[in-house]
Amino acid sequence: MRRFQIGPIARISAGLTALLISMALLVDMLLGVVPSQGDADHRVRKRVAENLALQMTSLLEAGDTATLDKTIQHVMARDTEIQSIGVRRSDGSTIAQHGQAEGDSSTPLPRAGSTVDHLRVPIFSDQRLWGEVEVKYARTGLRSVQAWITQPIVKMMVVFALGGFGLCYLYLRRAMQYLNPSASVPDRVRKAFDSLTDGLVIVDHQARIVLANRAFRRLHPQADAELNGQRIDALDWLLAGRAEASGLAMPWVQTLQSANPVSAQPLDVLQPDGPPTRLLVSSAPIMDSRGRSRGCLINFDDVTATHRANDELRETMTELKRSHQRIEEQNDELRRLASRDPLTNCLNRRAFFEMAGDTFETVKLDRSGLCCLMVDIDHFKQFNDRHGHAVGDQVIQVVARFLTMGLRQVDLVCRYGGEEFCVVLPGATQQVAETIAERMRVQIEERANEGLRGLQTMPITVSMGLACLTFGANSLKELIDQADQALYRSKQAGRNRVTTWERPAASACASEAKPA
Repeated sequence: MRRFQIGPIARISAGLTALLISMALLVDMLLGVVPSQGDADHRVRKRVAENLALQMTSLLEAGDTATLDKTIQHVMARDTEIQSIGVRRSDGSTIAQHGQAEGDSSTPLPRAGSTVDHLRVPIFSDQRLWGEVEVKYARTGLRSVQAWITQPIVKMMVVFALGGFGLCYLYLRRAMQYLNPSASVPDRVRKAFDSLTDGLVIVDHQARIVLANRAFRRLHPQADAELNGQRIDALDWLLAGRAEASGLAMPWVQTLQSANPVSAQPLDVLQPDGPPTRLLVSSAPIMDSRGRSRGCLINFDDVTATHRANDELRETMTELKRSHQRIEEQNDELRRLASRDPLTNCLNRRAFFEMAGDTFETVKLDRSGLCCLMVDIDHFKQFNDRHGHAVGDQVIQVVARFLTMGLRQVDLVCRYGGEEFCVVLPGATQQVAETIAERMRVQIEERANEGLRGLQTMPITVSMGLACLTFGANSLKELIDQADQALYRSKQAGRNRVTTWERPAASACASEAKPA
C-alpha cells in the first residue's frame, strides 16, 4: 500500500497561505490594523465606570448612602468580572467599599492613570474634585481555548488559513493545467501511445518528460512513479546501466543539441531482482511550424529476448566451432594414421606415392629439380637375430629420426618397406642432394647407437642410392628404380656409403665414406 503523499499543488498552496498570514501579522504589528481584545474591554469597562460615577455623584449630592451601597452591590452582582467598587474622597477617606481586590485593599493605590483592570473615574462637586470611583476587574488574559479562539487576530488567521489555502489551491490547480506541458497532449494520443509495445517518451527542449507511455513505465519498478515534469536525465534507474566507456551522450541529449535523429544505441536497465533489460534507444526531434526544435520523441525498444537468443546462438555456434575443430583434429589424426607408418611416423607407401606423384608432375612443369634417395640399414637382419625384433624396431625408429632431422616441410620421407626408406627432395640439385645424403649417413654412423637406450649393439650404418630427375627419368617409378639401382651398387661396394646413379654406358661413380 502506498504511503499518503501531499501533492505539489497542496504544498505550494500551504506555503503561500503561510506567507499571507505572516504578512498580515507583520502589518498588524506595525500598523495595528486589527483591534486587540484588551482595547475593546478597556473601552467597555471605562464606559461602565463612567456611568456608575454619574449615578454615584447624584446619590452623594443627595446624601443617600444606602442607595449608593445597593447600587454598587447590584452592579457587582450583574458583572462577575468586577472584583471591587470603592468610593473615596479626595483626601483618601472611603465612603463606600464593596468586594475584595487582588492584593491588600488597605494599601493606597498609586496615582497612576486607569488601566484595563483598574479604572479610576473622578467625581466633581461645584467644579471641584470631590473624590473618585475606583472599579477593579479581574486580571484580563486568555483563560480558555474558547476565549483564545474568539480573539480577532486568531479569527483573522483562521480565515486567512482556510480561505487563503482554498483560493490558492483552486488557482494553482487551474494554472497548472496551462503550465503543465503534459496537458497539451490529448487523451486520445495518450491512449494510442499506451497501446504500443515499445516504450515511448516525449520530452521538451529542457529534457523534461511531457508524456511516458505504459510500456516505458513497465521497464523498471521505479518507473511507475509520477514522471511528468521530471528531467529524464534525473532518472537514476534509467542511467545506472549506461556504459561510460562508450563516450557517447545519451540519444536524446544528442538530438536536443543537434536536432538530428539518433537510432539504435544500446542501453542496459539494471533490475533489482533479475538480469538487466537490454534496450535499443532511438530519438527523433519534434519541430514547430518555424522549424525550431521543441523537444524530441524517444523510443525504447526492448530487445532482451532477442539479445538472449543471440547469446544462446553465439554459444551454440562457439560449441559447434569447437566440435568442428575436434572433428578436424580427429580427421587429421585419422589421415595421419592412414598416411603414416605407425612405427616411424614416416609416410607409408600409399600416401608417399600420392604426394610424390603430385610433386613429380609439378617439378616436370616448372623444371625446378627433383632428387630421390633410397636408404637401407646395413646388416639389419643381424640386429633381429642377435637382439630380437624389439631392438630391430628401435634401430628402424632411430634411423627414421635422423633421416627426417633437418629436412624441409616439402621433403618427403617414406618407410618403403622393412628396413628400407625413400626420401624425395623437391627443388634440390644433384650437388645439394649428395651433401644432404652424406650428412645423413655421417650422423647415423656417429650418433644412431646413442638412441638405443644403453644397449650395446653393432654399429648402425646405412647405404644410400641417389637419382635426380636430370638423369632422364620419365616417371616417379623410373626415378625410384634409378635410386634403387644406385643403392644396390652401394651395397656391392661395401655398404655405409652414398652412390649416385649413372647411365649404364657410363663408368660407375661412387663416393665412398671414411672407414667406420
